[in-house]
Amino acid sequence: MTDNAVFEHDQITEETGRNGKSGSNVIAMELIKKQHGATVSFHSIRYRVEQKSGPICRRTTVHKEILVDLNGIMRPGLNAILGPTGSGKSSFLDVLAARKDPVGLSGEVLINGAPQPPNFKCLSGYVVQDDIVMGTLTVRENLCFSAALRLSSQISPKEKEARVNHLISELALNKVADAKVGTQLIRGISGGERKRTSIGMELIIDPSVLFLDEPTTGLDASTAYSVLLLLKRMAGQGRTIIMSIHQPRYSIYRLFDSLTLLVNGKQVYHGPTQDALDYFANIGYACEAHNNPADFFLDIINGSCAAANMTKIHNNGDFEFEVAAVSQQSIEDQLVEKYRNCSYARSIKAELERITWAKDNNIRAKGHTITYNSSFFHQLHWVLWRTFWNLMLNPQTSVAQLAVTTLMAAIVGAIFYGVKDDQSGIQNRFGVLFFITTNQCFSTLSAAELFITERKLFIHEITSGYYRVSVYFLSKILSDIITQRTVPTILFTAVVYFMIGLKPTVAAFFIFMLTVILVSCAAASMTMAISADQSVVAVANIFMTISFIFMMIFSGLLVNLKSIMDWLSWLKYLSIPRYGLEALEINEFVGLKFCGNVSAVMSSPAADILMCTGEQHLAFQGIDYSSWGLWHNHIALALMTLIFLIIAYIKLRFIPKFS
Repeated sequence: MTDNAVFEHDQITEETGRNGKSGSNVIAMELIKKQHGATVSFHSIRYRVEQKSGPICRRTTVHKEILVDLNGIMRPGLNAILGPTGSGKSSFLDVLAARKDPVGLSGEVLINGAPQPPNFKCLSGYVVQDDIVMGTLTVRENLCFSAALRLSSQISPKEKEARVNHLISELALNKVADAKVGTQLIRGISGGERKRTSIGMELIIDPSVLFLDEPTTGLDASTAYSVLLLLKRMAGQGRTIIMSIHQPRYSIYRLFDSLTLLVNGKQVYHGPTQDALDYFANIGYACEAHNNPADFFLDIINGSCAAANMTKIHNNGDFEFEVAAVSQQSIEDQLVEKYRNCSYARSIKAELERITWAKDNNIRAKGHTITYNSSFFHQLHWVLWRTFWNLMLNPQTSVAQLAVTTLMAAIVGAIFYGVKDDQSGIQNRFGVLFFITTNQCFSTLSAAELFITERKLFIHEITSGYYRVSVYFLSKILSDIITQRTVPTILFTAVVYFMIGLKPTVAAFFIFMLTVILVSCAAASMTMAISADQSVVAVANIFMTISFIFMMIFSGLLVNLKSIMDWLSWLKYLSIPRYGLEALEINEFVGLKFCGNVSAVMSSPAADILMCTGEQHLAFQGIDYSSWGLWHNHIALALMTLIFLIIAYIKLRFIPKFS
């Protein structure tokens, strides 16, 4: 069976006026007609990870079994994976969805009896637990973004729009279709509507298999039930829906078609949901009337029943605790052993053997290849649109950034207002140029959030085949350089330069602006290089702050660079503020005079301690103030920007894409 036979992307043609049906109605009818589920079988699934244990001085590596010999079949319908916290539900779901790191993984997952296609992650749907959607966009805009990137380029924009409209109607999102999803600063839609939007992002490609990780997390009972009713309706249309869930109420439990119970990565039941209570009654665990079966199963799995029985027999402190703990472990082993020997397990094992025997003799495909349905430039267009639109609609990164920049420029301009051409003017110019370069470096700490805050969204969309890593990286760089570095710097320069009264020439003004922009870009790129593989903003900020402090020491103000010992002096070549400060000093000081009648001053007794020309100040600082001395600083800043961006891209590309 070929990949196309297993997963067929709908090629729907809009038909307006045919048989009196509108194009959207035809789309809806075609979607319903073509929905078909796939049979997912898993054979001897084992997964283990390496963990460090013991004290730091004697740290050893141990292997922890997360999943142990899981076998079963999940057919079209609503398939639930149930178990207590830490039982391996999410890991098992990731294995079935080909989203688990293959290191430590053994066994095989088949789709309709064939190996998983190499691009299975792109052809199946996966709804993560945390509802990863862009909060500044509307429901419709999020769905259109998914349709534009995940549907084939052969499908026309009108057909994609029709599919989006059909999904909005099917998911009952008509009333909030044009409302923003919501962020911490923007009031948005409800939790249930947000969850349905996340589901819609995956249903765009009409997947044969839809995976959901804890879809009821964070929802109240009524909203959770409405979401499960939606999934049940979609399962009834022929889709294979596989979901992990922790502790559903009875009204949700009875919607499941099949149930898989896990305890510490081991199966204690896998079969039809309606037969689960009879199975446990037959092995000695009867559910009392009016008890939720899901709660009853978790009580058994956690050993609560065994512990309660032991407390009746033993009633003396520590000994009672030890017996209860041993009983829980023995009950777990007993449940696993009884399931392996039951008729359900034997019949499933026989069917799995038939599936294995009937499958093609092809080498198992490694299901970790990502394929794309759109070109590089098509992806860049849509990701750039979303990135810029997100910045425009987020007041924290747009209006606030410009307001803070304007305020800072006004304060600095007021402090150094009307700098004079005397000895104090040398100090004031040197001081304000140092402050500007240092301020530009530390103001780029916000770039640390560029990749960290959207890390989960990026990993999910990359794994699902929305776009290439290079597309995401380029869109982020362009948006950050234009909106966060260039525009605020132009505004800052326009205010500060003329308030302070720096060199009044057009060339000097634009060289000043170019230098400050280069400093900002170099510092921002270094921030990205440090934070690209970090997951916590605070940790990245610590590394960046330490780096900028050392760079500031070697910038040329706090210590004369000519006086530094040779074995330390090489650090000045790594200082971004140094290159910026030297370029700004050359641009400002060359040609300036600070002593009025220079010949008269030079003949005075204090002439040896005065600096009457800007060139004297630059020479004292050890700065080459020739034209090459100016531009080599710009070249150094540009090269540092490029090198740091390459490092950031490499880090971003090799971020682990598996859980």
